[in-house]
Formats: sequence, C-alpha cells, structure tokens
Amino acid sequence: MLKQRILTAAVLIPIALAAIFLLPLPLFGLAVTAVLALAAWEWSPLMGVCNVAGRLAYTALNTIILGVLYWFTPINGIWSAEGMVDWLYYIVLVGGIWWLLAIALVFNFPRSKALWQRSRLFVGVFGILILVPAWVALMSLRSLNYDSNPMFGGWTVLFVFVLVWAADVGAYFAGKRFGRRKLMPNVSPGKTMEGFIGGLFLAILVMFLVSLVLELPTELMLGYYIVGVATVLVSVFGDLNESMFKRCAGVKDSGSILPGHGGILDRIDSLTSALPIFLLGYLWLIH
Repeated sequence: MLKQRILTAAVLIPIALAAIFLLPLPLFGLAVTAVLALAAWEWSPLMGVCNVAGRLAYTALNTIILGVLYWFTPINGIWSAEGMVDWLYYIVLVGGIWWLLAIALVFNFPRSKALWQRSRLFVGVFGILILVPAWVALMSLRSLNYDSNPMFGGWTVLFVFVLVWAADVGAYFAGKRFGRRKLMPNVSPGKTMEGFIGGLFLAILVMFLVSLVLELPTELMLGYYIVGVATVLVSVFGDLNESMFKRCAGVKDSGSILPGHGGILDRIDSLTSALPIFLLGYLWLIH
C-alpha cells in the first residue's frame, strides 16, 4: 500500500509542478476546472447519486458553474492595487464560512447528519461550496503579482501544497509509529491524535525553513505563522469532512483512479479547504 502511494505520488507531483509553473494562466484555469469536474463526479455518490445519468448531471452542473466563472474571471486582472476583484473575494469568503460550518458538522457527527440526510440536495450544495471557492482561491493565488513576477503565484501555490502534503505525510508516519488515541473515531477511525500532532509539527517545520530561506521581515512573522497553522488545521478538517460524508454514504474511497490514494477527491480534499483559508488569511494578515 505504501509503495503504491509513493509510486503514484512520484507521478502526480511532477504533473502538478508542471501545471503550476509551466502552464499560462488561461490553460492553468482550464486544467484546474477539469480536475474539479472529476472531483464533482466522485462527490455525487456521497449524495446518494450512483446512476450514471445522475452523476453526469451533477458533474455537468459543477462544470457549468466553473466554466461561467472561468469566462467572467479577469484571469490577468484578478488583483489590483486595492486587492482582489470584489465578487471573487466574496466567493472565497463564502467558502471560508462554509468551512467553519463544516468543522462544526464534523465535531458534532453523527448528530449533525440529521441536518443533511433529509435530502441529497444539501450534500450536493455542500459539494459546490467545496469546489467553487477552491477554484477561485487557486486561480487567485496563482495570479498573485503575475505582471511583475509570473512565478510568484506559482511559488505561493506550491507553498500551500507543501504545507498540506507535509501535514499528510507527518500524520501518516507519526500515526503509524506512535498512534494510540483516536482523533475522531466516529468520523475517521484510522486517524490518531499523535498523527495529527506529527503532521502539524512537520508543517510548522516546513514553515520555519521557508521563513529562513525567504528571510521574512520580522513584522510579517506573526501573520505568517497564524495563516500557515490555520491553513494546516483546516486542511485536516477538509479530509475529515469528506470522511464524514463517505461514512454516511457507505463509501470507502471516492474513486479508484489513483492507486494507493483512491480518487481525485481523496487526494485534493485537504487542499479544497486549505486554499480558501490560506487566501483569506493572506489578505487579512499578510497582503
């Protein structure tokens, strides 16, 4: 299992890096849209839609929403001297509010499932609230300072990715070695408190090393660590949130397209929560 995960990651990471750093913004937007469309396909069984026609309909709905966003988003003008384009900022803000609600749902599971089990429509809306703000946040981060330094946004996106990957890797190995106490057994029995602490520790170590390399100004340090730690903490709940809905739907993995990892959604669930939170923190405490 571990060997499969490593081999799959060895293929995925170069593809992700090539997309982030080599694709021009318009093509990058299309690539992200395609990935999130696949994630929408995998989300549909979590809302109880398992027939092909229903899954295609839900995937098409999400793809249309993302396509409209892509059409109307000023790809080269998301940022100005005043900040982000207002309507895009509000989409990310809605995403941030959703993740606060999602965290509350996770903490109160299984009682909280009474809120959405009445209708699959609720879970369908939750999927849109996960995928759409993630698209906007990723495009916004990638386009940061694009005119003056086209790679700046790419490094920023990579930083968020590495934080999430570090939290995931640290949690996996610390959980395997030291895991005793269950983190949230009703949601995800395999996750442990020791794994959570190990993942957080490795992510903070990454933040520390990056701060040394970049020689961050002292006045930015507090905001930098607050935003980074908040991003990592919420990324954990992105994973737990998907686990919660999979448990209710009786699904082990969202798909099988990635050997050792499951589906696309299993691989990006933490990123879908981390991206909006990081962007909001960046705007409020760093930018």
